[in-house]
Amino acid sequence: MKFTRFAAPALALALLGTTGAMVAQQYGPPQGPPPPPGYGQPGGWDTPPQEYREFQRQGFHDGIEGARKDIENHRRPNVNNRDEFRHPNVPGNVRHDYREAFRRGYNVGIQNILNGGGPRPY
Repeated sequence: MKFTRFAAPALALALLGTTGAMVAQQYGPPQGPPPPPGYGQPGGWDTPPQEYREFQRQGFHDGIEGARKDIENHRRPNVNNRDEFRHPNVPGNVRHDYREAFRRGYNVGIQNILNGGGPRPY
């Protein structure tokens, strides 16, 4: 008799404890949106043109990242507002090439993000 009097509340507590643990696992820290389709894949929309040199490729990728950050932070897309574009951390003799590639990558990134992914012509 004494066993059944304690068994029911103990069982109820055990069930509530596991449910709480399951809820805690389900609602973990928020994660950002998944990257657009094709992002980071060879030959995808985010691949810089083959004729680009090292600093141009870096500028192109930095432009895509700048576009992504602007959209994630709900900022109006404007390449001129990016510090990386205005003050690139590259040698002076390649700044023009870097900025042009950054602008191109930024525009490709904005187009891809706002249009729901997919390849965009250069």
